Amino acid sequence: MAKRVMAVLPKRFEKYGLRLHPEKTRLLSFNNPDIDEPRAQRARSFDFLGFTHYWARSRKGRNIVKQRTAKGRFTRSLERVKDKCRRMMHDPIEKQHRELSAVLRGHYGYFGITGNGDALARYRTLAELIWGRSLARRSGRRFAWQRFRSLLKRRPLPLPHPPRSVCPSEPAT
Repeated sequence: MAKRVMAVLPKRFEKYGLRLHPEKTRLLSFNNPDIDEPRAQRARSFDFLGFTHYWARSRKGRNIVKQRTAKGRFTRSLERVKDKCRRMMHDPIEKQHRELSAVLRGHYGYFGITGNGDALARYRTLAELIWGRSLARRSGRRFAWQRFRSLLKRRPLPLPHPPRSVCPSEPAT
């Protein structure tokens, strides 16, 4: 079935002026690990739409597909935070907080799915660190991290909200 779809898909894309990227498009076997299949032929994980999809055990002991933020996407996203902090280094703290909070809320909105909470928490922590380093560079003096901690108490960056479920059996909201 998948081979037939792969044969027809380029023709359908051409109708709309689109092409499949030959290096990024491939057919892979991602069957349940319990199925007897040689390990060499079975992909353990793959990246798609900024997520790494992989097999794991549920709390009940069943094999399920989980998603986490792909390493490359996570790194690129933090680089964008660093660039944004560098560009607005000399702006007022209120504006920096507002802009950085919007970036974090956008990241949480896309990557906030079940099972990805640790990556969201790590992203927030690293964004705080990047912001603190950016503020440390703007004055020529020694930076007081204690003052930055009190700033974060007054103007905390948003926390990751409870993740949405990506279970295919649930209706989309």
